[in-house]
Amino acid sequence: MRLGLLLLFLMGTAGVRGQVVAGTVRGSEGSLEGATVQWLKGKGTVTNGKGGFRLAVSPGNSGVLVVSHAGYRKKEVVVRAAGAAGQAGGEATEADTETIRVDIVLEKGAAQLDEIVVTGVSRATSIRESPLAMRTVSTKDIEQSSAANVIDAIAAHAPGLVVVKTGPNVSKPFINGLGYNRVLTLYDGIRVETQQWGDEHGVPMDDYVIERAEVIKGPASLLYGSDAIAGVLQLFPALPSGQDGTLRIRVLSEYQSNNGLVGNGLMVSRGAEHWSWALRGSERIAKSYTNPVDGRVYNTGFRTSNASAYLGYASRNGYSRLNATWYDNRQAIPDGSRDSLTRRFTYPVYESAGENVLQPRVDNIKDRPLVPEKVLNGYALSALTQRIQDFRLYSDNRYSFGIGDLGLSLGYEENRRREFNHPTAPEQVGEELLLRTVSYGLRYNAPSFANIDLSAGVNGMYQTNRNGAAATAFPIPGYRLFDLGSYLYGKWKKGSWTLAGGLRYDRRHVRGEELYAQPDAVTGFYRQTGPAGRGTADTGSMIHPFAPFALGFDGVSGSIGATVRLGDNVSLKANIARGYRAPNITEMASNGLDPGAHIYYIGNLGFSPEFSLQEDAGLSGEWEDWAFAVNVFNNHIDNYIYQDQAVDAAGNPLVIVPGNRTFQFQQTDAQLYGGDAEIRLHPIAWGGFRVEEGFSCVYGFNRSNRFRKAGSLGEYLPFIPPPRLLTAVEYDRTVSRGVLRNWRVRAEADHSWRQDRYLGLFQTETPTAGYTLVNLAAHAEFKAGKRHRLQLQMQVNNLFDVAYQSHLSRLQYFEYYTASPNGRLGIYDMGRNVCLKVIWQLR
Repeated sequence: MRLGLLLLFLMGTAGVRGQVVAGTVRGSEGSLEGATVQWLKGKGTVTNGKGGFRLAVSPGNSGVLVVSHAGYRKKEVVVRAAGAAGQAGGEATEADTETIRVDIVLEKGAAQLDEIVVTGVSRATSIRESPLAMRTVSTKDIEQSSAANVIDAIAAHAPGLVVVKTGPNVSKPFINGLGYNRVLTLYDGIRVETQQWGDEHGVPMDDYVIERAEVIKGPASLLYGSDAIAGVLQLFPALPSGQDGTLRIRVLSEYQSNNGLVGNGLMVSRGAEHWSWALRGSERIAKSYTNPVDGRVYNTGFRTSNASAYLGYASRNGYSRLNATWYDNRQAIPDGSRDSLTRRFTYPVYESAGENVLQPRVDNIKDRPLVPEKVLNGYALSALTQRIQDFRLYSDNRYSFGIGDLGLSLGYEENRRREFNHPTAPEQVGEELLLRTVSYGLRYNAPSFANIDLSAGVNGMYQTNRNGAAATAFPIPGYRLFDLGSYLYGKWKKGSWTLAGGLRYDRRHVRGEELYAQPDAVTGFYRQTGPAGRGTADTGSMIHPFAPFALGFDGVSGSIGATVRLGDNVSLKANIARGYRAPNITEMASNGLDPGAHIYYIGNLGFSPEFSLQEDAGLSGEWEDWAFAVNVFNNHIDNYIYQDQAVDAAGNPLVIVPGNRTFQFQQTDAQLYGGDAEIRLHPIAWGGFRVEEGFSCVYGFNRSNRFRKAGSLGEYLPFIPPPRLLTAVEYDRTVSRGVLRNWRVRAEADHSWRQDRYLGLFQTETPTAGYTLVNLAAHAEFKAGKRHRLQLQMQVNNLFDVAYQSHLSRLQYFEYYTASPNGRLGIYDMGRNVCLKVIWQLR
């Protein structure tokens, strides 16, 4: 497999000498030194003391240059090979047969919502020209934010994108009220497959290498197939900048006071005209976090290590890139058990009932010992942890052959998840899942004709999953999955109009494996066995959670949409899309405990695929002093799959494993509607002042006649975030001379309304109170010599130490009692947090 990827990477590397784009970048005060000039999703460079730059032509002799400088408005410039020069926002003229001259003038910082995107389209496209609801999150937004992780930082700048959290190190993306396997996460264009069905299964990646993100808010099944029915989150890691052969170094360090988080990251890279490479590594360590209600929350610390490598080759005809990433996360597993009077956290010393048949004593929540203060305040992780290791190897290739261009991507990912949940045997793994995924994609972009761009492609994955031989808990069966989809996508553009859309067909086969288990005669824990039993003569204790099965799913999806520019400043867009999603493995076949989530899941092999029909409309405008964007959507989903708490015949919550809730999956028709809006004010007369407002709102309803007008007793869907308003006031000042080059101060007010529209049937969810969080930040950038840059940042999150519970935090349900002395139930979110960050770059 790895040899094949390397051969594909080397394919076509005998390209001829490429052409060069060269020019200058100027601002209102003259030439701009240190401006970034970069190919979209490619290499770049920085301007010299005279504002000059030189960069090899983009793959396939066509591309988009993204030009930016602190204090100035970003500009995208379309550049074509010599002899076919074109322009968009800049002037591109042919100087000779080898060099394309581009002189670019940047305007003083101004509001901007329209940017170039590559996700969900066949070619790089302006947001204003795409009928899809889209949002980009820039390098500045990510780099100058201090959050628990990079997913949280992205969500703070993308209305409509929220996160489901299980502690500070686990954030799952949700778009317009939908998540899990309905949101496809891409890492540099390659799908991320990491058991997305679990509450505590986050996105494994290096928080310090993501420099840009793109979000599709709505069905994106057309190009990506199943699992993109709600949208796509695309994460772009940093690539080597510059083509002059200079070694570049980036060092990042951060500290967060609330949980004592210490993080360090390093990137070393070198870019040349043809070959480029990068090595990256990071480590983050944190103890348990604290809040004003719970104090320090036991077992919420973590240790995360990352390493990655990149090798790239570019020629006149295209490029090949080979990437490898390694992620290793050791994370504590909180369960929320406490002393009933003092509310101090406790910890288990015995096994739960039924987990070990040889143990004479069984765990009793009321008799657990208190967690010592030394343990609460230390960095050492308890024995009850989960360990997630993730390895990716992938190749991305694109070449032009004169009759269009061809793109080929291949990826291999191995995700190993182990949860250690046995207090009497800390080294004994409870849940162990090994997921292996081979993803592939082939896309052909035809030459443009009659204002039409056509693309066709196939993509999908082959996936296997198995339970570890030493595991004692089996939440899902082992399985094999093969997924294949093909699509045709087209875009027509003329004048102020753009039409885009296409059709897709998907087919998925899933084959589940049989599993028997019985207690081991030596350890007493359940182990996998054959139907005849092994290890003990007591075959009466044997369990058979999974029978073999074979299922197939298929579906047709597609979309059609249009945008029209109403003059130079305003754009109107509309889109209608049919999405498709096959049920995931836990929805179909789960029948066991997920120890990290403290949930026993029950699936249903009779589920049908989900199909959605979503209408989107958007209006945006952009002027020199301000910009706005409004998007609304209406989404009907047939066969919507959701989970609610299982109950017995008397209507009481069903308890299969004591201390854990039992959820069963259901299927119904559903409707979600809502929207988001943004406005950015930055009048030139205000200097560096900027005001930003972002609002998002989603409503979700179960459309079964059984729950009509039932309110919280079944009418509302789970995991629906409350309305949210984010207000920010910022002052950004660029200094043209001296060591200090730029400084910024920012104040944010993040308000979430009370959520009374929740799935309260059988106490699946509870209402959450509204709250407002105030954050303050200060940032400064220094220049020392021609190549050294230093950034210093201080940020205070939750300035007033507000006690709150996010409606999408799973920790609020980690509770063993129905009442408490302080009137507070469940675990609260993080309190005040002072964050310090230092970034040093040798450019």
